[in-house]
Amino acid sequence: MPVDPRAVLTRPAPAPDRTVAYGDHPDQVADLRCPVGAGPARPLVVVVHGGFWRAEYDRRHTGPLAAALAACGYPVAQLEYRRTGQPGGGWPGTLTDVLTGVAELPTLAAEALPGRVTRAAPILLGHSAGGHLAMYVAATAPATVAGVLALAPVADLGEAYRRDLDAGAVAALLGGGPAEVPDRYAAADPRMLVPIRTRTVVMHGTEDQQVPAEMSRDFVTEARSGGSDISLVELPGCEHFGLIDPESSAWPRVLDVLRSLHDDL
Repeated sequence: MPVDPRAVLTRPAPAPDRTVAYGDHPDQVADLRCPVGAGPARPLVVVVHGGFWRAEYDRRHTGPLAAALAACGYPVAQLEYRRTGQPGGGWPGTLTDVLTGVAELPTLAAEALPGRVTRAAPILLGHSAGGHLAMYVAATAPATVAGVLALAPVADLGEAYRRDLDAGAVAALLGGGPAEVPDRYAAADPRMLVPIRTRTVVMHGTEDQQVPAEMSRDFVTEARSGGSDISLVELPGCEHFGLIDPESSAWPRVLDVLRSLHDDL
């Protein structure tokens, strides 16, 4: 029987080592995982989960990914944020939560995991809607981000609205379409925020049914022409969820790209 690609979303993972709060809301938190083995303190990898910004998807589905990264020696924070469908989620709370969390997590993690995490700007690893949020932070608060690995990101909110991805997910996030709230798209859409100077690698599977790979192709082409430090890695035969599944054939490539970003710090 073929393996369900969505199985990773509900696969059990070890409990995090610590959970820290960057705000007063119950979802303004992050789960921390200490790197396995001995070694010097390293910059944090902040995992920004996807789920089309909706409340029904939370950070828990990135547990297998985060545990696998910690097993490879990375200190990891699984960032949570308010999402659409809950008080304070959507515009602007979802975006301001991620901005705040990314800015504060290196210090919070260094204090919670002494000797294992530096206070340097982190690498952001964002999947799907989390890839959008990671690039948004890099574009608007570049001093807080050392690099971005965007896995199947929703990189073009205007196009995602026109394609009606996940039945109105972008309109739910921003409160309408580009014609109704153009200022919000101008502030939040990576396509309108280029150049993104932070080093960014976009990875996308060619068989993605949730976020079409051509959106990443078009975005990276335009972003590079606009002066962004960005590249695209396409994975033939890979769908949307393989990029966050440590048991998938795509996972070694994801690790290779993350290593190339992290080792340059």
